[in-house]
Amino acid sequence: MIKKLTALFLAVLLCISLIGCGSTVKEEADTTAETTGESSDKLPDFKVYDMDGKAVTLYESFGKPLVVNFWATWCPPCKAEMPYFDELYKEYGDRVDFMMVNITDGQRDTTASVKAFIGSNKYSFPVYCDSEMSAAMAYGVNSIPMTLFIDSEGNLINYKVGAISESALESMLLKMTEEAK
Repeated sequence: MIKKLTALFLAVLLCISLIGCGSTVKEEADTTAETTGESSDKLPDFKVYDMDGKAVTLYESFGKPLVVNFWATWCPPCKAEMPYFDELYKEYGDRVDFMMVNITDGQRDTTASVKAFIGSNKYSFPVYCDSEMSAAMAYGVNSIPMTLFIDSEGNLINYKVGAISESALESMLLKMTEEAK
């Protein structure tokens, strides 16, 4: 019962924080991700699809620290932070898993348009399409970009609504890799 109440509280807290934020949230260059506090409850699982159409779930990624970024090709703040994610994926990808989850609504973003966007920008990080909106619904995503920082056991340790600076992202990755040792 306590775990269910804690999970409900975290979900409500996340939803409340998202209500006031739009997809063009301003960010100070060196701010760090908002802290949600420690939680021992597991996060809700979801199913997304890789660029080859293979289903992948969040829980399959546990074992290493994990960064989940919700984004869209039409979102200017999302596009602005993509080079940071790609650069840091190349540096930390052996120690931290990345899930770049596109909000693939079938109208503004399709699997084909996502593939074209990733290819034209030569991004190397793993991209997944949330074409069933299971990930967005599981986390109440109503503002993008949104980034979740998850420890190797599947606990949400931090999150950021709005674009994240390169320095804040790297700071979180350093913290996650140090805690995973």
